[in-house]
Amino acid sequence: MSSSVSQSPKKITAEMLRKRKAANGSPKIVATTAYDYTFARLVDDLVDIILVGDSLGMVIQGNPDTLTVKIEDMVYHSRAVAQGAQQAHVVADMPFMSFQPSVEEALKNAGKLIAEGRADSVKLEGGVTILPMVEKLVAFGIPVLGHVGLTPQSVRGFGGYKIQGRTDSAKEAILQDALALDDAGVFGIVLEGIPSGLAKEITERVSCPTIGIGAGPDCDGQVLVSQDLLGMNPEFKPRFVKAFVDMSGLVREAVSNYGKEVKEGKFPSSEHSFQ
Repeated sequence: MSSSVSQSPKKITAEMLRKRKAANGSPKIVATTAYDYTFARLVDDLVDIILVGDSLGMVIQGNPDTLTVKIEDMVYHSRAVAQGAQQAHVVADMPFMSFQPSVEEALKNAGKLIAEGRADSVKLEGGVTILPMVEKLVAFGIPVLGHVGLTPQSVRGFGGYKIQGRTDSAKEAILQDALALDDAGVFGIVLEGIPSGLAKEITERVSCPTIGIGAGPDCDGQVLVSQDLLGMNPEFKPRFVKAFVDMSGLVREAVSNYGKEVKEGKFPSSEHSFQ
């Protein structure tokens, strides 16, 4: 007698993603955010990367920026997402001041995200200044996704959410950040809020894939915050965001219909009741 055991889809690894750069004709990398088990399950087989972003500070906690997010918040949400992601590669953001103070702090907190948060890799914002942290994490076998350009954790220094790399010197600095991260062994680099021409040049010069958000069409992949691509915050309309559905309207319509049926005594009916 023989028996067969169904296997879950093959988990996407950092190495697989890095090779997507090298393979001719590879499809572009698709990434979005998730912060809970249910949503992770919904998108697991539709995307390559699920980013547990520190953007949760804004879209989940309602803060004006990401700076208040703690490592404990990231571990909690990463663990929930990892429970629902059987195929997609789960990247957990390292929040503000969880890695900047020292290499030791970076290693300790990245270890928490991998061991307790069950993330497949971590993402760090910054370039040349954080190379010691990136190199140490990579050396210890923790895959790292880089992030340059408009880095939200530096919003105070930027004076707001402004496009970066407008001047020649700023372009060169971002390019050097990307090249340095590539040399340090990151498996990919998020390019956020930079001119499309600069993103194209970086993409052509680094050996790892680039993933754009507000960086034009020439990156090796794209990422959008799930709430943005679902149209859940219609008042938020930056140029780089496209809402692929009016989820805000759908949710309001559904809840309105529910409330109406409750008030009119139509729900629950016998169909939804136990006898």
